[in-house]
Amino acid sequence: MASVDTVAAFDFDGTLTTRDSLLGYLRIVAGNRDLMRAALAIAPQLVAARLDDDRRDEAKVALLREVLGGRSEAWLRDLGRRYADLLVGCQLRPDVVARLQHHQQQGHAVVIVSASPTVYLEPVGERLGVDAVLATELAIGPDGRCTGELVGSNCRRAEKVRRLEEWIAGRELQVHAYGDSRGDDELLARSDHPTRV
Repeated sequence: MASVDTVAAFDFDGTLTTRDSLLGYLRIVAGNRDLMRAALAIAPQLVAARLDDDRRDEAKVALLREVLGGRSEAWLRDLGRRYADLLVGCQLRPDVVARLQHHQQQGHAVVIVSASPTVYLEPVGERLGVDAVLATELAIGPDGRCTGELVGSNCRRAEKVRRLEEWIAGRELQVHAYGDSRGDDELLARSDHPTRV
């Protein structure tokens, strides 16, 4: 990490990208038909999540369990690297990427803070040259297969702030934050220079 006194924290979906990235990844993993079957299997959780924001994490884990559970971590990471190439190649917002690069040129640390999984966000972060990716981690069993559960909490809302504070580790840094949705409200409120994209 660069020795800096400023950090720029970017949400990913809808901020750095033009659309949600998780469903695209799940579609690549499972195919359209199996993804639709998984969504139908957890329809009650999806409906509840639409009505109550506090239930979104529960619905996300249910979907991940249906789609990713039992799949090889190595295979999921390989797909994640290829998906990262697609995201960086054609789904990033040029104006926001330009802001990210501006912070890098100023010598600021840059982090991505996102509810999307590290399985493809870490390769995106490598391609963008960011200092850290603070994101949702998939749980892997002793057999090397995804359990469909999360390691810790889904990285959204207050969890974004907790992860950023953990990364900052008590250093006195000016924080710039970029976000586009309610899931970013706490991150934007925590920053010294919030930008709603």
